[in-house]
Amino acid sequence: MPNTIDLESQLGQFIGTEHYCFNPLYPWMKYTDGVAYFAEHAGCHWFLDILGTELAAHVRRNPFMAITMSVKDSIANIVVTDGNDNNIWSRKEIYTDCPAGNWKFFLTDKVLMLTSEY
Repeated sequence: MPNTIDLESQLGQFIGTEHYCFNPLYPWMKYTDGVAYFAEHAGCHWFLDILGTELAAHVRRNPFMAITMSVKDSIANIVVTDGNDNNIWSRKEIYTDCPAGNWKFFLTDKVLMLTSEY
């Protein structure tokens, strides 16, 4: 698993997507190549599962969402806002092996993407 600096550098190379991925457990949400890379290399497929199941109820009222997963000491805090710092949803995971850092994403038009892919 890459360290935080390496993963940030690798994710910065994604500026769009060639393919949209999806999980049949939550078919309403697609995600980009960059998000798939993050999930694979950070060991965070669980993150996609949480967003895919927990945000479905919020997507109609909030077509744009800014998502931050802050990881410190193996604890992940996930905060979802409307992009204007109005909280929509949040959750705390008491253990993750995801590298420490602030990982940011956008969910718009039912597509989850890295901020560099917006």
